[in-house]
Amino acid sequence: MFDHPPITTLAVPFYLLTIVGELFWLRRRRADPRYAGYERRDTWVSLTLGLGSLITGLVIIAGDVVIARFIWDRRVLPDWGESGWVWIAAIVLVDLSYYWSHRAGHRIRFFWANHVQHHSSEQYNLSTALRQPVTNFYEWLFFPTLALLGIRPWILFGAFGLNLVYQYWIHTEVIQTLPRWFEWLFNTPSHHRVHHGSNQQYLDKNYGGILIVFDRLFGTFEPEVEPVRYGLTKNINTFNPFRVISHEYVAMARGVRSGRGLAAKLGAVFAPPGWRSASPDATPVQAVSSAP
Repeated sequence: MFDHPPITTLAVPFYLLTIVGELFWLRRRRADPRYAGYERRDTWVSLTLGLGSLITGLVIIAGDVVIARFIWDRRVLPDWGESGWVWIAAIVLVDLSYYWSHRAGHRIRFFWANHVQHHSSEQYNLSTALRQPVTNFYEWLFFPTLALLGIRPWILFGAFGLNLVYQYWIHTEVIQTLPRWFEWLFNTPSHHRVHHGSNQQYLDKNYGGILIVFDRLFGTFEPEVEPVRYGLTKNINTFNPFRVISHEYVAMARGVRSGRGLAAKLGAVFAPPGWRSASPDATPVQAVSSAP
């Protein structure tokens, strides 16, 4: 029941081949200001985090299996079976779960300390898609719990893998816009460039995975209008992968240590990025060091 194909792992050769293809395509257009291209050190950080996420992902998947098995045995709805319609439903439900997981990753600082690893690049290309967080343990709160509805866990895992693989190709500047109907329904490179923007109007927008309709429904959609500035509102200016992974956890710990009172300490962990204690003697270290 829990034996499912490692979709994301099987896609690794495709990832590497397309990164090389995009790299050469962009090199021939390096004089075009529309394309940021590749930065060698930045790309190596992205690939390093991608490899690290595969290693820590073994622990995360093991936790997913244990949680899903526990919840599956206590499901509140009957087994849905394995028809094509079940797969479609699972893909949509996983995408809805991904939307809220992703939104939580931007609005709760403890989760943001994990997700910021993906947003730390000031470049935007296919290698950026592989800059995956290595501390993604809050996944346990969202995806395995869908087994409660009666969807077989291996189908959920397969749908989640498809969700991640889909999101790979939208990390590019090569594709500008697609047909209007596609842009309305699905997440696209244009929509996701907005999500990676540090421009004020682009912050906390376009959380979708495969679909963009949940952003339209819940009021977080923003079209790409002005050129996107990639990275954080306060960039960390490092190519050290260990600092990329740890910098927000360190800043959060400093906020807890310097916080005056329980509310300030809890706010340093659970409030949104950019939060500052309302206390008149709040110090800058209590503010989040970077925002999406």
